[in-house]
Amino acid sequence: MLAMPQTTHETMTGSDYDYVRQALSHITDNWRDQPSLEDISSAVGLSPGHLQRVFTRWAGISPKAFLQAITLDNARALLRESASILDASYEVGLSGPGRLHDLFVTHEGMTPGTYKAKGEGLKIRYGFHNCPFGLALVMTTEQGLVGLAFADPGEEQDAFEDMSSRWPKASYSRDEAATKATARRIFDPAEWNPERPLRIVFIGTDFQIRVWETLLRIPLGKLSTYSDIAAHLGQPTASRAVGTAVGRNPLSFVVPCHRAMGKSGGLCGYHWGLTRKRAILGWEAGLAGAA
Repeated sequence: MLAMPQTTHETMTGSDYDYVRQALSHITDNWRDQPSLEDISSAVGLSPGHLQRVFTRWAGISPKAFLQAITLDNARALLRESASILDASYEVGLSGPGRLHDLFVTHEGMTPGTYKAKGEGLKIRYGFHNCPFGLALVMTTEQGLVGLAFADPGEEQDAFEDMSSRWPKASYSRDEAATKATARRIFDPAEWNPERPLRIVFIGTDFQIRVWETLLRIPLGKLSTYSDIAAHLGQPTASRAVGTAVGRNPLSFVVPCHRAMGKSGGLCGYHWGLTRKRAILGWEAGLAGAA
């Protein structure tokens, strides 16, 4: 059984993520060769023991366990279950306003007028916070969380411009003190409480919101495909449109677009980088194994 990832703020350091990111890249590029801990540590520039400690503290699983978690065979095995996963989610009523998925979120959509007005009148507070996957850009309004993105050190402005361009007429104020508690609730599983659900707000087209709602129904530790999502929306030929909507998801991680795959089992793209997508899937594999 995989150990529970340790997600306290003391272990969410940028330096840890830098080393782990290098290790993830090496593992992903060489998974067919099943690289040893020595191979991985040599590529990263740490001793095997040091890498083992850093990686395990960060992810809750060892580099070898992570390698096993992200192999293509495992991905395909998950994908073979995808249709039944979505079917089961609908059957148990996860489309309602209660526990939508493992983060215990409730959601609402902004009016179509707000989307068409490009966010005019919205007051959005934002801040950057350390998380298991680098820096997280957290954006909130009085109604709830409206944006979540990722950045590497030095790329904060690029991430902000990417997100703010979606609602260019909104007003923005940087306020880490105001967004800190939300960041903690997102990335610390100890804060995932059904009695205190995280409120999120969708700002998008009707089709985008329907896709994002469907993503919420993919359980922790499972994957689905664009084609399965399209089928559940009653538009089986709309896989490409689904992929576009997934790519425009403004609430990365919370709305788990990282759990959507290509039909062949490939990871496809990820707006915040495939290395980060693999990191999130491995982190979730640790959580699912410890559940």
